[in-house]
Amino acid sequence: MSAFESKPIETVRDYWDARPCNLRHSTKEIGSRVYFDEVEARKYRVEPHIPSFADFNSWKGKRVLELGCGLGTDTINFARAGAHVTAVDLSMKSLELARKRAEVMGVADRITFYNANGENLSSIVPVEPYDLVYSFGVVHHTPHPDRAIAELRKYVKPGGTMKIMVYYRYSWKVLWILLTYGKGKFWKLADLVATHSEAQTGCPITYIYDCKEGQQLLENSGLRVTQTEVDHIFSYRIPDYVEYRYVREWYFRWMPNSLFRFLERKFGWHLLLTAEASK
Repeated sequence: MSAFESKPIETVRDYWDARPCNLRHSTKEIGSRVYFDEVEARKYRVEPHIPSFADFNSWKGKRVLELGCGLGTDTINFARAGAHVTAVDLSMKSLELARKRAEVMGVADRITFYNANGENLSSIVPVEPYDLVYSFGVVHHTPHPDRAIAELRKYVKPGGTMKIMVYYRYSWKVLWILLTYGKGKFWKLADLVATHSEAQTGCPITYIYDCKEGQQLLENSGLRVTQTEVDHIFSYRIPDYVEYRYVREWYFRWMPNSLFRFLERKFGWHLLLTAEASK
């Protein structure tokens, strides 16, 4: 049994309410059009693999359920592409900004928002068939990820798709955390990763998965994993990054891009899983 299983979901909610994910991706007035534009630009600059993984344009005219919408960056892009989106988040602070963003961007009529815990999603969000169920960097922050996936499975229509990102165990990020903060104390790895997994320290729960564990997480709910990828190494110097300057660490600057991309696909922080429901 993981120590995370006994932690109340309220600790996760309070953590994200205190500082919604990507809140500081812009210095402009929070809630303004330029603020949201800069949040999106910074997010996709640092994580350029997200648009290709989400494949926004493929869901035009389709129904998309997103668990953990945060500030709504991906949510808005699904809606812009013509999808009908149901967006869910545990954090009311995040939802307030996501709703505001939908209004500012003129897509509020294509998005329905819910405040809900993914582990009991069906008690809040009506169970209906969706073409895509999507969750990027969220499921690993709940006490029982298997329960959240089992709930999400209820919404995938026959032949539908689930796309999930969870954190990868054998990643550069995990090694960096272990050496930088843990001084090699591998027996404390679970707590070290949770504490330092996000931009703001102190995240109460963060699970990590290898490829087999990630696949099993989805397949235990009756899905068939069709694609497994690893991507994303954060290569920027943090003191510069927090000042909105993009300067790579010296050990990445000398690398040819082809070598860096090779490393990302072997030791990236993001484990990207695509699965299908049987027809």
